[in-house]
Amino acid sequence: MSRALVIGAGPAGLMAAGALARAGLPVVVAEAKPSVGRKFLMAGKSGLNLTKDEPIEQFAAAYTGSTAGLLRSAVRRFGPDAVADWARGLGQEVFTGSSGRMFPRSMKASPLLRAWLAELAGLGVEFRTRWRWTGFDGAGLAFDTPEGRQVLHPSVTVLALGGASWPRLGSDAAWVTWLAEKGVAITPLRPANAGLAVDWTPHMGKHYGTPVKAVRLTAGGASLRGEFVISERGLEGSAIYAVTKAVREGAPLTLDLCPDWSVGEVAERLSRPRGKATVAAHLRKTLRLDPARLALLMEFGRPLPEGAPLAALVKALPVRHAGLRPIAEAISTAGGIADESLDGYEIKALPSVFAAGEMLDWEAPTGGYLLTGCFATGREAGEAAAARAKRSAQ
Repeated sequence: MSRALVIGAGPAGLMAAGALARAGLPVVVAEAKPSVGRKFLMAGKSGLNLTKDEPIEQFAAAYTGSTAGLLRSAVRRFGPDAVADWARGLGQEVFTGSSGRMFPRSMKASPLLRAWLAELAGLGVEFRTRWRWTGFDGAGLAFDTPEGRQVLHPSVTVLALGGASWPRLGSDAAWVTWLAEKGVAITPLRPANAGLAVDWTPHMGKHYGTPVKAVRLTAGGASLRGEFVISERGLEGSAIYAVTKAVREGAPLTLDLCPDWSVGEVAERLSRPRGKATVAAHLRKTLRLDPARLALLMEFGRPLPEGAPLAALVKALPVRHAGLRPIAEAISTAGGIADESLDGYEIKALPSVFAAGEMLDWEAPTGGYLLTGCFATGREAGEAAAARAKRSAQ
């Protein structure tokens, strides 16, 4: 009988395992860590954002990269509505927040993961933890295991090893070298949805951990109003993550500290008599700047100009930073297996080997797109691998 192997027990790998098992194949899932779904559980620590309730074409347009076409097709077939129905089918009711983001009622990942694993066990999926893939051995796949070196020869394999973010949870990108040696084109992995490194002056210390609101961020073609946090290491949060791609590509980042007023309105307010008030007090009073925004203006704008130049600075404050935080600290990665090396989800240079999730060359913002992309591509890769196994068995 055809046997299927899935390497990696994150969202994409678990979805692939379910699709293969439903197609009637015996499935083994090999996971390097002692337990499965570690990054999935970490993603749920502050609320598991499964997907986003928005028109499907708008949702699909969020995916970029050479395999964006695959992603867009996948989420059209298994998008927000399907993800919500899938979670409900596992006994986890979902709700939609004010931003359109969808979460389990529990807000946690662990109840959903437990139900998911129970379903997979019922389908006969076998899990082998502490099985670390170490590359190819001829036509086989070699593993370091608690029982020593093992080499498997499955009929079909789905690789779902993640990118290079959060390597301590399992995504260490060791696969890049092994696939490249087989002639697979890999777009270099880079940080996505990452914080910005800033070398703060000492006066910023009292603002660490402070959220910054009512600000518009602009970098290249990306411009949005959102929130972020001043941290000891720099700037972090959803609004910063949304401009990661533009910043990574070299675009300067500016902050509009008063997005509700035009530059003329800001200039008019600043022209009001200051009296004996300090510059900081005048800015705070006339522009209603809270301590966080005022601190950023002082940090990035000094020495402060006067008059119209100061108004222009308030509306477009250049952020001096030291680049993105390292890829190991990023929420996700850009880059991966390039579209030219794929026939659907099957790797051209490795017949019967498929890839899914963050191993593929795509990028998307936070807000439900990342998990949905992994769910959808894992499901599709699993179905494609099952079809390949059946064809081979005929």
